[in-house]
Amino acid sequence: MSEVYAARRERLRERSTAGGSPAALVTRPANVRYLAGTAPDGAVLLLGKSEDLLLCASLPGGDAAEGRPDEALRVRLTGVPGGDAAVAAADLAAAQGAESLAVEEHHLTVRRHRAIGSAAPRLRLADLGGAVEQLRVVKDEEEISCLRIAAEIADQALGELLESILVGRTERHLALELERRLVDHGADGRAFPTSVGTGPNSGRRGHRPTDRRVEEGDFLSVCLGAVYRGYRCEIGRTFVVGTSPADWQIELYDLVFAAQRAGREALVPGTAYRDVDRAARQVLDSAGHAEGLPALTGHGVGLEIDEDPQLAPAAMGKLDACVPVTVEPGVHLPGRGGVRIDDTLVVRHEADGGPELLTITTKELLAL
Repeated sequence: MSEVYAARRERLRERSTAGGSPAALVTRPANVRYLAGTAPDGAVLLLGKSEDLLLCASLPGGDAAEGRPDEALRVRLTGVPGGDAAVAAADLAAAQGAESLAVEEHHLTVRRHRAIGSAAPRLRLADLGGAVEQLRVVKDEEEISCLRIAAEIADQALGELLESILVGRTERHLALELERRLVDHGADGRAFPTSVGTGPNSGRRGHRPTDRRVEEGDFLSVCLGAVYRGYRCEIGRTFVVGTSPADWQIELYDLVFAAQRAGREALVPGTAYRDVDRAARQVLDSAGHAEGLPALTGHGVGLEIDEDPQLAPAAMGKLDACVPVTVEPGVHLPGRGGVRIDDTLVVRHEADGGPELLTITTKELLAL
């Protein structure tokens, strides 16, 4: 992996140098981990003129969950309790003879930006922009392998829940149980707060579980994700509890399923992000559900659960192969409930089998 991290840093250095700054400071934790293998609390990465350094308050632990640091990258302790590693890095960049330092302005607070400038007043601070995030969009096979395992863990946790008794249990209890099962099956933890919605709460994106108890005839929508070696996946499913689905439930489910399928089938290299969104959205629009739809149909996943690309109506850009994304349309009917179906897939060329589905729990409308 040392060669992989070195190659990533070199690509970033090329971009930064092209922008007029041979030295760069990376502060966003996911970006630090992508380039250095680990990102302890408060750690920053300096791409210096003479040497690259990982600056942090204490030595990285090196376990799988936190990530193992690149062996070829020197770790330097800040040595000042409560000190800002970014400020120390700016001072080091100046000492190495840098005249300009590219920083992640979108991540830095105004106060922190000023502190960096004060620590090295002779440095010209430039904006690195989203250069690292852009490098992270296309995943290598090692990254995809981690996502695949995270998806397997999420599938296992969800499958076990479906075999248990659900009626009478609260949304909050079910969410906590799912998160425990993720860890039991080898996850570093949850990828995001688990969402469980029942009855009128079902189908709502980002619903926070409440003390409402599951009742027979409810729609039950679940959205969860696992983290494995820092990589995060997402899965969402909707079921009916305790009885055969009502006609309106079948109709709504079939509609959302058709929209999700349209979105999945649009995951072809070269397809515009907004065209993937349009493929799923127009199925719901044509059925009269234009109002209240989520702002996007899906998004990229990786070291963060919500990263580029964004599959949204105004999104700019086109899909590349080896880009993992979610496709997660949903419809919520106020007072009645709704349906959400969410998968994590990897964009692949048709010659390679087309989109690779990572989350494989059935999408059949089950009566649990």
